[in-house]
Amino acid sequence: MTDTKDRLLASALTHVPFDGWSEATLKAAARDAGVPLEEARAIFPRGAVDMALAFHRAGDAEMRARLLETDLSDMRFRDKVARAMRLRIESIESKEAVRRGATLFALPRHTSDGARAVWETSDTIWTALGDKSTDASWYTKRATLAGVWGSVLLFWLGDDSPGSQETWGFIDRRIDDVMRIEKVKAGIAGNRAGRAMMAGPNWILSRIRAPMRPPKEFPGSWDGGA
Repeated sequence: MTDTKDRLLASALTHVPFDGWSEATLKAAARDAGVPLEEARAIFPRGAVDMALAFHRAGDAEMRARLLETDLSDMRFRDKVARAMRLRIESIESKEAVRRGATLFALPRHTSDGARAVWETSDTIWTALGDKSTDASWYTKRATLAGVWGSVLLFWLGDDSPGSQETWGFIDRRIDDVMRIEKVKAGIAGNRAGRAMMAGPNWILSRIRAPMRPPKEFPGSWDGGA
C-alpha cells in the first residue's frame, strides 16, 4: 500500500496547484497513477484532507531521515533545532501544495487536522534529536516548537528571497526568542521567591506524564499519587 500511496501522492502534486487538495485532485491522481478510484478512496478515506496529511507526513519522514544522516555532534542544541527546521523546509517538493494545504487546514472542520500536523512535525524533530523527557516538559517542548514551526512555515510561504535566505534568518530569530524565554524561566527557578511562587504549578506539572507511544494527537496521563 505504501508504494501505491506514494504513486498517488506523486500524481496528485501535478494537480494540486490547479485544483487544490480536493476531490478533483484525488480522482485525477488515481487516473494518472493507474489506481482504481475505490482503492484510492480506501487509502485516503476522507479524500483530500487525508491526502494533504499524507503529503505532510512524507515531508516529516524525509526530514527525519536527513537529520539522522547529519553530523550534529559539534552543534549547539539551538543550532540542531534550526538545522532540523531548515531540512524540513528543504524536504518540501511543492510550495504550492503546502500553500493549498494551509488553506484547507484553515477551514473550521479541518483546523484540528492542521494543528495535529504541526504537532507531529514538532514531535518528529524532538524525537529525532533524542529527547528523553517523560514529564510535563514533553508537552511544553513540543508545544513551544510547534508554535515556532507554524510561524516559520507561514513566513516561508511568503518568502521570495533567493534560496529562502530570509526564512533561515527568521528561524534563527524565533529560536533565539525561545532561548531568551528559557533563560527567564531558569532565573525564576533559581530564585527563592520564584520557587515559592511556582511551587503549586510545579507540583501539578510534576504529576503529568508523557504518552507511552508517539502520539497522533495530544495524549498523556495524570499521575494522581502523592
